[in-house]
Amino acid sequence: MVYVDDMRAPYRGMVMCHMSADTHQELVEMADRIGVQRKWIQYPGTHREHFDVCESKRALAVMYGAEEVTTRELVKRNLAKMGISSRRSASTHAQ
Repeated sequence: MVYVDDMRAPYRGMVMCHMSADTHQELVEMADRIGVQRKWIQYPGTHREHFDVCESKRALAVMYGAEEVTTRELVKRNLAKMGISSRRSASTHAQ
């Protein structure tokens, strides 16, 4: 499953959010489908792997089946990829 969060961060005249997925393959397939270049992937190969996408690309992702989630929910999903309970602090595991 692919997810887009509710973050709204201004960047160079655009408003950006995060697009993440359960698997790398799902993420890059959606990026290809909505016209986001693979070279823009953030933190490739890690639990934090995602794309920053503008609102128009977010809308396309949702149209193609991405699930809208809160930023908090996206973080929980990313932690779950590492086997970290959302009840435990991520900072504890960063040390």
